[in-house]
Amino acid sequence: MTKIQVYDPALCCSTGICGVDVDQEKVTFAADVDWLKSQGGQIERFNLAQEPMAFAENPVVKSFLGRSGAGALPLVLVDGEMALAGRYPHRTELAKWAKISLPVTDTKPGGGCCSGNPCD
Repeated sequence: MTKIQVYDPALCCSTGICGVDVDQEKVTFAADVDWLKSQGGQIERFNLAQEPMAFAENPVVKSFLGRSGAGALPLVLVDGEMALAGRYPHRTELAKWAKISLPVTDTKPGGGCCSGNPCD
């Protein structure tokens, strides 16, 4: 099974969605992480403020931080290799990495994704 690891910048809590000024990107990503887990995906998150040793003990992460600094986080590893840096992945990216199919969604009001015709 694919292993996804997310190395977050220093956050106030494990998800970064606490307080009065909540970043919508973090809210969306937290929901996507929950979705991935509910689909059987394997994903771990590490917070620089709460788990600094996870950053120091991983050679890929340590090298990345040495080159780019903590300001370039978040960093996403897929099976131990760097897959994304500088932003949180979208649900479609998580699903692709985890080899999980996304359900087809309607994109046209009342007509389905293909105006009522079966999608190919």
